[in-house]
Amino acid sequence: MTYCVGVKLEEGLIFASDSRTHAGVDNYAKFCKMTVFEQAGDRVLVLLSSGGLAGTQAVINVLRQRAGGKPPHIWTVTSMFDVANLVADAMRDIERRDGPFLEGGGLKFNASFILGGQIAGEDMRLFRIYAEGNFIEAGPDTSFLQTGEAKYGKPILDLAGTPSASLEDATKCVLVSFDSTMLSNLSVGMPIDLLCYARDSLKVTMKRRFDAGDVYFEKLRNEWIAGTRKVFHELPTLEW
Repeated sequence: MTYCVGVKLEEGLIFASDSRTHAGVDNYAKFCKMTVFEQAGDRVLVLLSSGGLAGTQAVINVLRQRAGGKPPHIWTVTSMFDVANLVADAMRDIERRDGPFLEGGGLKFNASFILGGQIAGEDMRLFRIYAEGNFIEAGPDTSFLQTGEAKYGKPILDLAGTPSASLEDATKCVLVSFDSTMLSNLSVGMPIDLLCYARDSLKVTMKRRFDAGDVYFEKLRNEWIAGTRKVFHELPTLEW
């Protein structure tokens, strides 16, 4: 299982992903699920991957290979919508190639992505691309998108993840949502990769990985727990 989040704010975009993969309870591993394509001053594209690791890695490698060949590819298209279609095309190509063999083993192609970023001349955009290659786009009424084990972290994002939130506050909200998810589901785990993108910057300046025992993350976790307990005790007493 995995957990990935993309948030679109007035100030910018936030991306976060865990790094735990597993093939059974005794076969855990760590793989980065965040891929960044950047040409400073022209475009920043971020992909968060969820699903079968072989499928997601194959899709990303197809995108990289095609980026060195004949246009259109991720470095030449002029809109994030076009990038989303390129990702969808790569997913369908891998599914056509591998799908019949996976089905022969009782499996199914399972790869999905969160795609976001900005291309010069266009506003920031954020998409959720499903395993079939179709996708939806975040808007004013839906400012965040999730993949993987979404249910435990969603209530936190619902409460605090509004488009007008600052990058700083929304980042704390995203990290708390990861803590809540890891507390409830052991198949989601650290390290957590985090990237914040400032609107119209067209470059990556805020990227960080949180490993187990990270001082800031532990402080955030402890203060969130303490604050939640304090509010709980201050709630009105039920009169019987």
